[in-house]
Amino acid sequence: MGCGSCGIKPNGCKSNGSCNTGSCNRLNTYDWLYNLPVADIESSCKVIEVSFNNGSRKDFFRNITLQQFEKGDLISVEGVSGFDVGEVSLTGEIVRLQMKKRNAKEDNPEMKKVLRRASDRDIEIWKQNKAREPQAIIRSRAIAKQLKLEMKISEVEMQADGRKATFFYIADGRVDFRELIKVYAGEFKLKVEMRQIGARQESAKVGGIGSCGRELCCATWLTDFKSVNTAAARYQNLSINQSKLSGQCGRLKCCLNYELDTYLDALQHFPDNCDSIKVAKGTANLVKRDIFKNLMWYMLPDSSKQYPLTIERVKKIKSLNEQGVIPEELEAVELTSSKPKEEVEPEFVDVVGHISLSSLEKADKKRKQQSQQRQQPGSQQNQQSNQPDKQGSQQQKGQPQKKQHPQQRPPQKRK
Repeated sequence: MGCGSCGIKPNGCKSNGSCNTGSCNRLNTYDWLYNLPVADIESSCKVIEVSFNNGSRKDFFRNITLQQFEKGDLISVEGVSGFDVGEVSLTGEIVRLQMKKRNAKEDNPEMKKVLRRASDRDIEIWKQNKAREPQAIIRSRAIAKQLKLEMKISEVEMQADGRKATFFYIADGRVDFRELIKVYAGEFKLKVEMRQIGARQESAKVGGIGSCGRELCCATWLTDFKSVNTAAARYQNLSINQSKLSGQCGRLKCCLNYELDTYLDALQHFPDNCDSIKVAKGTANLVKRDIFKNLMWYMLPDSSKQYPLTIERVKKIKSLNEQGVIPEELEAVELTSSKPKEEVEPEFVDVVGHISLSSLEKADKKRKQQSQQRQQPGSQQNQQSNQPDKQGSQQQKGQPQKKQHPQQRPPQKRK
């Protein structure tokens, strides 16, 4: 249970939301009221938020003990006929905001209580029962298949003391699992609870990385799953490609709804019933609307070119068509680059190939020829280099050099 980012165990982790690992799951809710001093201790929030199963399930518990818990502490809480071990995810005033968001009341008498800080014995029992979950998933799926039930067991969550297990399943229709519960209770020797979830909830429990490169929204902070349809993609001028618009759950991505309200507000300024307008060249059909430039793009028949028109021009052509008048031209807008003319983009210079292998080979051959000429004994350079050496050696020995006149003849012998 070590933290992969800060290297500290969860019951001593102080990352305060900066850590994004699977074991402690700190990115879910950032406690921005963590360093705020408490004015009145009596009126402070006595409820803490506890996460179970690596953050896939969260619940609120009332702290009736005298201990103060911090984020990341492992605590023992009330369970079904026993106790359960969870990790503190939020404390303080931020819990009241989360309870208001989930419509939970602080004075609810049925709210379960915090028992104590998790002891070594509690953690040991908790780890032993958690190790049973993978085998329980495999066995429960096999039993459901034997009973020929149209359902899929997605996850099995064991209580820390091993007295209860919650089976999360996915099914398209209604499933009669009364016989299944009896088989599960006899097989695993514990109390069985069945919960039906959807594809989005299953993706939230499994987790993963989205196409944006970040952790899935449903696995971190998104708890309210709203319906998403293809109309949201059409309003945003997105291509209806099922493979690109679908998330890991197989449904349309939840992020399609994030900017939908902005697009709907901007589209109110565009005219309605302008999907087609008539000009002399034929009937132009609407292709898309650009809310950023306030343009409407049309395409003429027997042509693949798109013509951008202003909203005022489209309204004028539509009013003329209603009067029975057909204009000659669409009067498309000429789009120019938004970059200022002073800024000149640097041209790309390809320096690959400027230095060829032939030039390097020529330089290498020239160097070899010069070295060979220096090494030859009868070369002119060696003779010139040897002459000053001989003259220098004679001067060192003290022998004067004899000067011979070019016209001097050798002496003749007398008779």
